[in-house]
Amino acid sequence: MGIEPQNMIHLFGDVWITSTVTSTWVMMLMIVGLILVLRRLLPTALEMVVEFLLDTTADVLGRSAAERYLPFLGTLALFIAFSNVIGVIPGMVTPTRDLSTPLALALLVFFAIHYYGVRAKGVVGYLKDYASPLYLAILIIPLNIIGEISRTLSLSLRLFGNVVSGEIVVAVVFTIIQWIAPLPLVGLSMFTGLLQAFIFTILTTVYISNAVTAAEV
Repeated sequence: MGIEPQNMIHLFGDVWITSTVTSTWVMMLMIVGLILVLRRLLPTALEMVVEFLLDTTADVLGRSAAERYLPFLGTLALFIAFSNVIGVIPGMVTPTRDLSTPLALALLVFFAIHYYGVRAKGVVGYLKDYASPLYLAILIIPLNIIGEISRTLSLSLRLFGNVVSGEIVVAVVFTIIQWIAPLPLVGLSMFTGLLQAFIFTILTTVYISNAVTAAEV
């Protein structure tokens, strides 16, 4: 099973829309459609999802801060969860098995952490905390930069590696024993995908909490 995205739609010159992009577009439409349907027909179910996400992030951030950052964290959690399991639908490709998607998500988290930190503490306050203690700033700043890069790579590679490994296991078993036997593995792969979405969101919540702690307490 190849993990490279396939060219699907040719626009002009060397510009192609890949299978990852088309599946992501379709998935986003499905998410919006599902939310609209739930909002109209099963609002209680939608409220349960929101409360679950709010309770989960509140354990790290506190209730008031969790409500403030829920739009970003909740969107991130739903996007990753759907991305990790959408591949079970025939004709759809799991967006997170393309390294560009986990990397884009990790970069989004990278910029969001600093944005929320600056918004909460101010530019001077955030930079002061970033270089604290000031007498060791010449050592602390390079170490923090290395930590930021490592954290971003870790987020993207963890998500990418777990999703790809799960799909490879299912594909290998399917080629050996077709149809019925792989079904439990498909379920396991979906569970792993949801778990990875949970882990990614919790780690992001912790990073945001660390960035804004001084302003939230």
